[in-house]
Order: sequence, then C-alpha cells, then structure tokens
Amino acid sequence: MEKFIVANGIASRYMDSGTDKPAIVLLHGYLESIDIWENLGKKLAPYFRVLAIDIPGHGVSEIISETHSMELLADFIESWLKKIGISRCVIAGHSMGGYVALAFAKKYPDYVAGIVLIHASPDPDTPERKENRIREIEVIKAGRKEMLSRLNPGKSFAEDNKKRFAGVIAEMSEQIMLTEDEGIIALLNGIMEREDMNPVLQKLNAPELFIFGKKDNFIPVKVAESIIGKNPQAEVAWLENAGHMGFIEEEEQCITILRSFTIKAFHKEITE
Repeated sequence: MEKFIVANGIASRYMDSGTDKPAIVLLHGYLESIDIWENLGKKLAPYFRVLAIDIPGHGVSEIISETHSMELLADFIESWLKKIGISRCVIAGHSMGGYVALAFAKKYPDYVAGIVLIHASPDPDTPERKENRIREIEVIKAGRKEMLSRLNPGKSFAEDNKKRFAGVIAEMSEQIMLTEDEGIIALLNGIMEREDMNPVLQKLNAPELFIFGKKDNFIPVKVAESIIGKNPQAEVAWLENAGHMGFIEEEEQCITILRSFTIKAFHKEITE
C-alpha cells in the first residue's frame, strides 16, 4: 500500500505492506524509486512487514539541498521509521540504497537487526568513479538527461538478460526522465563525498549479508572479492546469472536469500 509522510521535514512516498513484524526495509538505488521493489515486495509480504520509501531527490519526494549526503538521508530514514513505529528492522539497500543503509547503521545501530547490501559497496568512490559522476552531472546540466535514460538501465543488466527484461529496462528509462534534474545532482553530490564504510561493517553488532552478481558491470567479481576480503564477518551470496539488478534478474533466488537472512537475524535476537 502506498502512503505519504513528512519525515525530518521532508515529504515522500512510501510502501507499507505485509504482516506486522518482523520488518524489512528496502532502499532503492540511484535513478530508481520504490516502484523497483513492487514484485519483490509482494512476494516478501506474506512473511514480513515490507517497507520502502522514495529517497529524497528520487521518486515522489522532495529535494532539500544541493547535496543529499548519506548522513542526511540516514536521518530521514530514522525519522520515517520512528513515525511509523519501527524500532528494529533488517535494512536492505540496492546500490546507492546500500550507501544509505550503511550511513543509517553507523548513526542508528540500535535499529539494525541485520543489514543487506545488494550490489552495493562499502568502499568510497575511486577517483575514476568520481570523474564519471561529475560527467553525469555535466550531462544533466547540459539538458541531456535522455542520454542517461537511454544508456544507464541497460548497463545494469547482464548482457544475456537484457532481452528478457526489455520491459523493465524501458520502465527504468522512463523513471529517469521523470526524475528531477536537481534531485539527481543532489544525490550524485552526496554519493561522491561518502566515506569508507568498511569500519562500520567491521564493528556492527548485527548480521551482515552481501549479495553480488557474477556479471555485474559496476561491481566486477575482483572488486567484490576485495570487499569480501575486508569483511570476513559478513555472509556472501553470489547470483551466477545476474548483473547489477539481481533482485530482478534472479528474483526467486533473492527472495529465498532475503527471507532466510531476515528470519535468522530476528531469530538470533529472540533466542539471545
């Protein structure tokens, strides 16, 4: 069920469905909205209270500054959860949503029963990645957002999955065109300035899970293996035939992984 809320002074749309508890919070990625979780959310709803929200700057939400830092977004998520009466949850973030989840875990660890990073890295941007983001900002400022709409969604899928998910790719392209330029720029500015969050994971007193795709163009296997090496405390799930959108490309496997992890995370709390 879609609802609207003002949290931390920011108006946004959110999804709230399923059973009362335990709760799993889904945070979407860059150039996405809560709509990306529609199928996954419906299939998780029989087991959990499933929550998702449009991150400020994307979807149906407000833009509040020139830079939407991950810390500012973490404060927004905390205010939203407090307003709807959630004090503990498994928080799962896709790509940029993983960056927000990490900032949230750092500032509000008492909320976190478990954290899932879905095609998301705790590493800061490399100089090359920052340059790429600066170029995207320049493209948007030049009034050429349609270039992002045309190119970015397809890059997110494994090559041999593009035909099968052509409809989803088209919807993602349309979402980009509907997203306000200033919101995209604000989030790119925030993404670029984020810090190394590996120490947060290494100190977090909660179960952790990485979900990586073997065919991810944005987090190649070697990069994922480096992240895993820094975080031996975390569980890892590999999706053999997925790019950067594994929760769509291998939906049923992701549902099984997320369901198992969330049950274990809350069972650990109940039995301790």
